[in-house]
Amino acid sequence: MSTVLVTGATGTVGRQVAAQLEEAGAKVRALIRGLGGGDLTVPESLPLDGVDAVFLVWPFATADGARAVIEAIAARARRVVYLSSAAVRDHEREVERLIEESGLEWTFLRPHAFAANALRWARQVRAGVVRGAYGAAAVPPVHERDIAAVAVRALLDDGQHGAVHELTGPESITQADQVRIISEVLKFPAHWAEIPPHQARADLLATGWPPEAVDGVLRFQADLVHHPAPVTSAVEEITKAAPRTFRSWVIDHATDFTLRAPGPEASGRAPGAPEATVPATMRAARLHEYGDASVIRHDRVPTPSPAPGEVLIEVAATSFNPSEIGLRTGLLSGILQVTLPHTLGWDVAGTVVETGPGVTDLAPGDRVFGLVEAAAADYVTAPAALLARAPEHIPLAHAAAIPTAGLTAYQAVHEHARLTSGHHVLINGAGGGVGMFAVQLAKLAGATVTATASPRSAAAVARYGADHVIDYTAEPLPGGMDVVLNLAGLDERAAAALAGLGKTVITIATPIEGGTHFVARNDPAQLATMAAMADAGTLAVEVAESHPLSELAAIHRRAESGGTRGKIILSVA
Repeated sequence: MSTVLVTGATGTVGRQVAAQLEEAGAKVRALIRGLGGGDLTVPESLPLDGVDAVFLVWPFATADGARAVIEAIAARARRVVYLSSAAVRDHEREVERLIEESGLEWTFLRPHAFAANALRWARQVRAGVVRGAYGAAAVPPVHERDIAAVAVRALLDDGQHGAVHELTGPESITQADQVRIISEVLKFPAHWAEIPPHQARADLLATGWPPEAVDGVLRFQADLVHHPAPVTSAVEEITKAAPRTFRSWVIDHATDFTLRAPGPEASGRAPGAPEATVPATMRAARLHEYGDASVIRHDRVPTPSPAPGEVLIEVAATSFNPSEIGLRTGLLSGILQVTLPHTLGWDVAGTVVETGPGVTDLAPGDRVFGLVEAAAADYVTAPAALLARAPEHIPLAHAAAIPTAGLTAYQAVHEHARLTSGHHVLINGAGGGVGMFAVQLAKLAGATVTATASPRSAAAVARYGADHVIDYTAEPLPGGMDVVLNLAGLDERAAAALAGLGKTVITIATPIEGGTHFVARNDPAQLATMAAMADAGTLAVEVAESHPLSELAAIHRRAESGGTRGKIILSVA
């Protein structure tokens, strides 16, 4: 049985390669960027022991680092299939050259236009009109299943060494006819509307594409009007099956165009409700000035579009973090780079509705969560590399409780305190959102946990697994701890007292003399770890309160007066 390492295993082609390899009886190792198990930027981390062949997707716009990866593959495996492109851009040509010189058995796949590129029109299709230049430009769109089928044969069969396969669909179709076919299949009254090239250029630039890329695309499309891209026979010759038509691809991806919600928890819509669409404008909770909670305004603003490497997320929920009070009042203006007006919200859970150029690991319909800016809105754009897939076994909105609080707790426990079995830790202020995760992660690390909490939070803290829960309003705090983890704001006297209770002091709130004060960083791999723990039932994600985003100002007021506890999420529906 062959063992094949599939890089980009959640991408458009990679997920099909992995599935078809398993169907063929091969053993698959899936390399998923940002989710552990190896990283192309760290060649020595690649799980190559016992691997016979590698399906290589190089997701970067430069060949920097490719030599080390290819050398690592050549040292362990005997065969590589590289997903290049018909354009053979400079970095792709360099990767091909490095592979040719590596001593590996190699096959290059150079697909022409992906049928999946049509998903860039999804929002316009739903609106009824797709506007663009060069509607008569014709290409033979290729189904990702056919690309994967060729890859599988090259990975498992002999006889493909040194082959370069240009892959296309069975027919050349104009852009306007692609829209017509989509409309016929989906029963949407959509049509192509021709616009001048200068307007198309402005529209593409507005989405964040670099000018050189925009100009290259438009030149290519103009040439395709008079010189349609040729159809090749490579798919049928290698797979012994006729390539799939564009119409069949649309049928396979109907839900990607309609963006049906994964479930009522994901969007707040009842089953059978109308499909999601992306409007031209959206609601956003913004600051135009610093001040009390009354400065939070709910504005109508343009819906953003994803730039290269980004995705557009339909927000299911964001969460409230006490530090946002400091942002709102201006206390953090010297620390954070904020330009007014500023959209609030750092935590997001939602559904991908659009992908920008270069995104391969996420697709419309994927449920994600992460630490981003401007999440207190109907939609938010975010770099795909900074997101993780949301837990599947909790409501999507509840995943918004994890990023800021979860990352802070994870890094406090594992990176700063380095808790292990036998350690005794005092977690001060365990009744908040960070405390929920810190207590659980400390227990999972094997530590004995003493936690302070108010009477109204004590039961929850005990439920998270604390060995001892102390009412700090009535009981003295114990000393002799290996680690003291402070999650609460303190006056000078309390901070000094806490400093003497442990060998190591970690604080995320008030700085403590002799202690380590830190601010959590974004880490998608750690988010993915916590998502897996939540799905496995080893990490509880409890939401103390859930409110509509319209009540954000009221939450700020309650928090300032000490009237909140636990993790609060704000649903966006």
